[in-house]
Amino acid sequence: MTKVVVLDYGSGNVHSAAKAVELAGAEVEITHDRRAVMDADGLLVPGVGAYSAVMDALKAVRGDELIDRRLAGGRKVLGICVGMQVLFERGIERGVDREGLGEWPGVVTQLDAPVLPHMGWNTVDAAEDSVLFDGIRDERFYFVHSYAAQAWTLDVMPPFPQPQVTWAEHGGRFLAAVENGPLAATQFHPEKSGEAGIRLLRNWIGSLRD
Repeated sequence: MTKVVVLDYGSGNVHSAAKAVELAGAEVEITHDRRAVMDADGLLVPGVGAYSAVMDALKAVRGDELIDRRLAGGRKVLGICVGMQVLFERGIERGVDREGLGEWPGVVTQLDAPVLPHMGWNTVDAAEDSVLFDGIRDERFYFVHSYAAQAWTLDVMPPFPQPQVTWAEHGGRFLAAVENGPLAATQFHPEKSGEAGIRLLRNWIGSLRD
């Protein structure tokens, strides 16, 4: 059975994320043990709360190093919600400008919308060749956030494959998901998105065998 580690660094949604991955068909372990993280077929990085607090908690268990080492070896990682946001270079939240993991260029900023947080079900404009959204392009997913990356600036040159970038709207466009080689992420919560979320996780788990 495919083995997924859910990174344990104190995130509040770690157990619900693990349960969803189990329902999607993988064996799951919640840990930050280095060997377990590196040996797993996939690593899921959940995240709720403030950008800066999540970065502090990740660094406390050397999660930043673990994510970077997995990606350097082409081992797959999936970030969720703030676990997606911290993959960018920086986050600016309530006046705090904090350096992120820097896996992707860009800054996470507050959505320009009349109502915040963006909370509830929303559709997405899925990337044409998305693996994550295979068979679920027209489904709705559950969002809870006030901040997001609102531009995609990574320039990938051939022969490397182009990232698959999925958008959603709340006030303006923001990144709902990115698939970039071994690194993927969603701004919404698959574990709160019912059957569509489980199917998305199942699609990701299936890609771990590629």
